Amino acid sequence: MSASRTMAAGLYTDKNVKEKPAVSRNRAVLYEKRLNSRSVIPELQLHEAGQYTREGLKITRKDSIVRLNRFYALAERMVQYRVSFSADAKASFRSSEGDFNAFVDVANKKIAIGTNPVTEQSVPFLKENRDYLVEVYHIYQQAKLRIVDLASGEAAEISAINDGSGGAGKGVLQPGFSVGMQWDYYCFGIAGGTSMLVKQIKVFALKKKVKVLIYGDSITQPEGYFPTKDFPLAWTQQIINRLGGNAISSGRGGGRIDMVLNYIKNELPFIKTKYVMVTIGTNGGNTEANLSELVSYIKSQGAIPILNNIPSNESGTQKENNRIIENVRAKFGINGCKFDLATSVKGDGQEVDKTTMYWEDYAKSYGWQIYHHPNEKGGTKMFEQTLVDIPEIYQ
Repeated sequence: MSASRTMAAGLYTDKNVKEKPAVSRNRAVLYEKRLNSRSVIPELQLHEAGQYTREGLKITRKDSIVRLNRFYALAERMVQYRVSFSADAKASFRSSEGDFNAFVDVANKKIAIGTNPVTEQSVPFLKENRDYLVEVYHIYQQAKLRIVDLASGEAAEISAINDGSGGAGKGVLQPGFSVGMQWDYYCFGIAGGTSMLVKQIKVFALKKKVKVLIYGDSITQPEGYFPTKDFPLAWTQQIINRLGGNAISSGRGGGRIDMVLNYIKNELPFIKTKYVMVTIGTNGGNTEANLSELVSYIKSQGAIPILNNIPSNESGTQKENNRIIENVRAKFGINGCKFDLATSVKGDGQEVDKTTMYWEDYAKSYGWQIYHHPNEKGGTKMFEQTLVDIPEIYQ
């Protein structure tokens, strides 16, 4: 497996895996629940996968999953489970959309991420009826699975990098390596064996205080399609790097404003931030009413909204969308970045400059030619536009 596509896997002793206190203190707890028969947890959808006991949620039904009904899209997050396993258990920790799968295989003493080929690591210390922490990280293009024996302190982890293909069809730049973005809800279950006992679930943002939170659709989730070698030139990454890491993005490919209105409420209240930047509308769905609702919600959380124009695209839909966005900015007296100017031929927001976008060729399937995901050139031009239009975020 290419070293550029996967990161090192390994076994560690307790002294090597303990995090520095400052790192732990910087996390924000987004969700935390102990699981047992003494409490009702309606947001955990069991789907007949198991039942509550005094010790925890015992999962026994194979090929059925429990879903935590909390939508998360933060690009720096982690879910942590406190669990024990039967001797023959193969536990699955996955995303609701199935784009990401991770496994703890007690019978074969290994952990794995379901890439092609599989990313896996032997874990000799795996045993039945011992308490472990299982942690699944999503950090932009990196996915990491980590397991810690709470009694001995032994730990193991594996990591894989999502290396995007750039465009599609004739526009593909490279084959890529798919790991997944962990869309949208955390799920877990038994893929084989007898049982797994889940005692606690926690969800963390890996930073609890940032200057800027960046929300949007796939344009704000370039980690899904950017080749890894070019990823530092994605517009979100250039903003984050300019801020010295003092920002997080939270984009969801295919997202519309109703989706952002859903998941922002599971993230923003727990993270202290000065600015919340939103770039939404390329997939349709924007109205003055729902944009106003989003701006009002951000203000209610004590943050300053920044509502950006969407970039230019092959269909020209940015023109009407940005008219609505500009009306909402004027209504609330807020600022925003004119990404349509940065990505248009004449710098006027009218016709997309195709050289700033990945070419997505769907002629043989949908009959479409798409130019609306900014490439490294578009990312740089968008970043440079922020220096002109919203310099306050860097001050």
